[in-house]
Amino acid sequence: MNDHVVSTRSLTRTFLLGDVTVQALRGVDFDLSRGDFAAVAGPSGSGKTTLFNLIGGLDEPTSGEVFVDGRPLAGMSRRALSRLRLDKIGFVFQAYNLIPVLTAYENVEYPLLLKKLPARTRRARVGALLEAVGLADLVHRRPAQMSGGQQQRVAIARSLVCDPVVVLADEPTANVDSETGASLLRLMERLNRDQGITFLFSTHDPAVMKAARRLVRLKDGLIDTDVRQEGGVS
Repeated sequence: MNDHVVSTRSLTRTFLLGDVTVQALRGVDFDLSRGDFAAVAGPSGSGKTTLFNLIGGLDEPTSGEVFVDGRPLAGMSRRALSRLRLDKIGFVFQAYNLIPVLTAYENVEYPLLLKKLPARTRRARVGALLEAVGLADLVHRRPAQMSGGQQQRVAIARSLVCDPVVVLADEPTANVDSETGASLLRLMERLNRDQGITFLFSTHDPAVMKAARRLVRLKDGLIDTDVRQEGGVS
């Protein structure tokens, strides 16, 4: 059984900005193993966001291939890609991307409604996850009634509710203070350690880079270094 939840092969992405051709990715070969707690780092323009968009099926490569849980994304219809994202990929964004009119409970429950799961199943999953992220007493609050860190915890719970094979966390600590960021990192590290959830971060945050057990550095659209490290949140 292939132990890679994400693989890319000779992945390139070229953009045309006016008369200028920009090579965002220039032949990236990358494998993410089940249970990884990995971070992709690099300066602005290095290709981090482009790589995440391609892995998440939000963009199409100019050439090369992307595989998620062994399935090639090439040739998938929009509907099939949407279903893949719903079933296989959890997303955590720096801007939280919560639905403002919904409560914490309803935001986490929403993907399960799209899957048309029974109410009893939804209640059990949402309740367990909100408890796991420390928000069992805030289930009825809307995003505007919560702090940034609390909103990001809701977003993390939502990313896990469909039992994805990988969580793509794009700058998850960017909009919170350092103490809250460290708390979020400890939470995700615990979920990774105790439940085996695979995390891939895109980050500029030195704390995330230090916490990651694998650090991949991009430079000019290519993998510059890819190292295993001790990791851990202080």
